[in-house]
Amino acid sequence: MNGALTRHEMTAVQAFLGCLFSESNAIAVRFGDSSQLMPQPTGTTTIVINSPNSLRRMFRPPIQRSLGEAYIRGDFDIQGDLTKIFESFHMPDNKVMGKLPALARLWSSLPHENHYPQLLRPNSTYPYHRGFYRKRVQKVIQDYDAGNDFYALWLDTKMLYSCAYFLTDDEDLDTAQDHSLDLICRKLNLEQGEKLLDINCGWGGLVLHAAKHYGVSVLGTTPNQRQQFFANQRIATANLRGTMVKMTDYRDLTAGTFDKITNISLLQHTTRTQLSQHFAHIYRLLKPGGLFLNRRISAYPSFTRQEPCPIAEQLTKNILLGPSSFIPNKIFPDRELPMVGEVNLIAEKNGFEICHLENLRKHYILTLRHWLKRLDDQRAQAIQLTDEATYRVWRLYFTATIYGFESGNYNASETLFYKPLNSRNDIALPRTRHCHGI
Repeated sequence: MNGALTRHEMTAVQAFLGCLFSESNAIAVRFGDSSQLMPQPTGTTTIVINSPNSLRRMFRPPIQRSLGEAYIRGDFDIQGDLTKIFESFHMPDNKVMGKLPALARLWSSLPHENHYPQLLRPNSTYPYHRGFYRKRVQKVIQDYDAGNDFYALWLDTKMLYSCAYFLTDDEDLDTAQDHSLDLICRKLNLEQGEKLLDINCGWGGLVLHAAKHYGVSVLGTTPNQRQQFFANQRIATANLRGTMVKMTDYRDLTAGTFDKITNISLLQHTTRTQLSQHFAHIYRLLKPGGLFLNRRISAYPSFTRQEPCPIAEQLTKNILLGPSSFIPNKIFPDRELPMVGEVNLIAEKNGFEICHLENLRKHYILTLRHWLKRLDDQRAQAIQLTDEATYRVWRLYFTATIYGFESGNYNASETLFYKPLNSRNDIALPRTRHCHGI
């Protein structure tokens, strides 16, 4: 622990933390030397402050971003369930708003620091861009890529970086990911000899599954060279002719060549302004009568969960907490999460017809909890392969996303679209969901 506090400073720290967490019965706070700052509550989550002089910057507005940066820097650790920290700062469920004057006064009395150290991962800060541009994509991928060995620590054996499909709560991750792959293939009603395009295929899990079990020719695209090499090695080992993964942008592909198309979680990286272009290009790539499956994370409309918030309160929330400032800037660059209906409406305006829609929110929660546990179980190796900051970034990202799904702020869905043969009254449209084997 860096620097001893005076009695006056310790009193200020305890007063601030006591006011901040007075509504919580699940969080304890202590210094790294085991000095207790708050009485041990009934819960199991403990904030361990490694650098007491950093408290002022930890809670500098916007608080969520400052706390995230401090965690990555190693100013504090979390023992127990990290999601409890997010719950403590969730508005308006807690009563922080009514304590703002007292918190501001107590914060100003916290110990000062002479300097603010840089983040351990300065390259993870991205100025916001409203566009899914090729050079921008390559920059994000370069900084986002921690290496195949790192991802293999916490992904399943097929290296699937999307949600699994759990038939039971206690199913293992590999089994649930097999369910997910097979469900996708059955929704698409894949038939032997068809051509499937998997956009942004990652390490090729779906590419291999569809080719091996359904006899289709598959083209996977990825902008990542490591993923391409990994996937093509597995394809060669399985001797799957007519199937390959290319390192290319799907927007450079020729139109009108595929029977079925999948797009698993790419749209999180696509801005609202480019969604129409995205769907229009996929429509051109798909043969008439073809099916397109789109899986994505989306935001949930806040107006269905609570009463409208006064402007002054909204501004205070955004300035004080900055609820959306950390993940887009430090973890998930350029993320936009339009609502499910908003995305599907854009697809319909570009000619698609909706066949089937499924909510995957609970499946994503279970998947993320598996990833987080596997990452924590492999902490030492993860740090050896990357560094302490990278491990902390991913742990924080998983936790924040788990909380987003559990709190209802995020949703996940899978929509099956159909491209009509000639007109809206053609008879090739599947009559029921059972036509897709689901």
